[in-house]
Amino acid sequence: MSQRQAGKSLIVQGDQTIFLEVEQPLFKQLRERLSRFAELEKSPRYVHVYRMTPFSLWNAAASGVSAGDILEFLSANSKYPVPRNVRNEILKVIARYGQVKLVRSGEELRLTTTFPGAIEAIRNAKNLDEFFVGGYSEAGVEPSNGGPLTERRLSLAVNPEHRGSVKIALTEIGFPVEDVAGYQDGAALAVPLNDSDADGGPFRLRPYQREAVDAFYDAGRSTGGSGVVVLPCGAGKTIVAIGALHRVGCQGLILTTNTTALRQWKRELLSKTQLDPELVGEYSGERKEIRPVTITTYQMLTYRHRKTKDFVHYKLFTAKKWGLVVYDEVHLLPAPVFRFTAQIQATRRLGLTATLVREDGREAEVFSLVGPKKYDVPWKALESEGWIATADCVVVRTRLDREQLRDYEGLDKREQFRLASENYRKNSIVSTILGRHRQDGVLILGQYLNQLKRLQRELGAPLITGKTANDQRETLYSRFRRGEIPVLIVSKVGNFAVDLPDATVAIQVSGTFGSRQEEAQRLGRILRPKVGGKRAVFYTIITRDTSEQEFAEKRQRFLSEQGYRFEIVEDTLLGNPATVAGGQPFGA
Repeated sequence: MSQRQAGKSLIVQGDQTIFLEVEQPLFKQLRERLSRFAELEKSPRYVHVYRMTPFSLWNAAASGVSAGDILEFLSANSKYPVPRNVRNEILKVIARYGQVKLVRSGEELRLTTTFPGAIEAIRNAKNLDEFFVGGYSEAGVEPSNGGPLTERRLSLAVNPEHRGSVKIALTEIGFPVEDVAGYQDGAALAVPLNDSDADGGPFRLRPYQREAVDAFYDAGRSTGGSGVVVLPCGAGKTIVAIGALHRVGCQGLILTTNTTALRQWKRELLSKTQLDPELVGEYSGERKEIRPVTITTYQMLTYRHRKTKDFVHYKLFTAKKWGLVVYDEVHLLPAPVFRFTAQIQATRRLGLTATLVREDGREAEVFSLVGPKKYDVPWKALESEGWIATADCVVVRTRLDREQLRDYEGLDKREQFRLASENYRKNSIVSTILGRHRQDGVLILGQYLNQLKRLQRELGAPLITGKTANDQRETLYSRFRRGEIPVLIVSKVGNFAVDLPDATVAIQVSGTFGSRQEEAQRLGRILRPKVGGKRAVFYTIITRDTSEQEFAEKRQRFLSEQGYRFEIVEDTLLGNPATVAGGQPFGA
């Protein structure tokens, strides 16, 4: 093995994994730098494991990180020399980003490249011909030094309807397209911002929100106007979208996750801007308003009477000359909307999310169709500046009793996970935790309705599920905000875009297998800053030595990457005054 370099914290492997030692003075700084071009795979106590992928490297390149930047960082901090094959792969993958471009040439949309590897890949690909108009045009290009015509340029006319499809296809063969063809202006609409909020306080974009809008819009250049802004829950992604609408000055279509979120968006738009209420429309199951700014849900867009029928509400995409389409919680973008998004590439697109992680591996489609990551900020950076609450993460482990354990061992993997998740011992743990937080607003979050209904009966707390009418949800959320309801039980419908600023504690009793984005969203429910700087507490109750424990560790990876540490407490210690979580003893 190559000679070890003293005082370094990284080990770079030949398979493009990177090991980062946790107990090092520069751990936080190194973690932040690594997350710009590598994905966290595992986060055990002493060593975190990252992996570089084409997607992670392309996102880095799109945000201005060069291969030289990455290699210099790795070389400066690695215990051993960076393997030659890894160096070559970083150089090759980063070099491919931007070598193929979509440009506007008069009235034509053209795909162009002078990169030899791309030329050969495009010529040999069997699934690309349908996207092009006419034949291949290839010509010599005169080098800048005036030498002979040795460089080739490939130029292809692209059918505008396939602008998104060709980007997906080229990403799949390893050549992500840089789209600099620009966007239609859209119908003009002034969106003036208010000087004060609805409660009379001053309103202005925070510094990082302004930076996000600037990065997205890029001074109106062809390189700006499509992409994803990644910010923690509670950091005001809605405000970034409002700032983008203001900057673009055009009519906008906003797609979000559910009717509750839709109405929250509407409230924010009307309180933060001077838009006339008549200009803001709700397109939902209850109302069908198409206005200069229209807000709808993914569920509405994907609705059809039968699987063999057309989507009923896709007309929304062409109903007006939109200048901006906003995709809230873009990591959840459903497959049918992916397909239609491929057809509206001439419209500016803004994706908003707390994490680009998708458990189905379709991050590349978000990259191709909505755009690359334009702005990202570490959660802990915003926490240190007071923009989001400080949160303690506590994992409480319990066990199965003998009878449950016998049942568990005879089940398939899915049913084992469900039995462990619904472990009835969790109910008494919830009661103990509630006893510690009598003065706090507490959310109880879970996956399985039978489990949540049992908690509802035992605690006497209201329960919100997918079947709860929207008006009733709004009433319960409002009462919770006012402190009239101290405890609220919420199924998966509470994972996204719910404004619960007074929630200080979240208790997660079950989750969706290893979903990292769900874990991030649930923590986000309690991250709005608290009065007096009070700390938030995020409890997760799991059954140890089961598949639920394994999946819980996977769920926590993204938050571990953001710098959150999960304190583990056994249920047998819940009454021990020496056991600390959330800044106070459990038995206090």
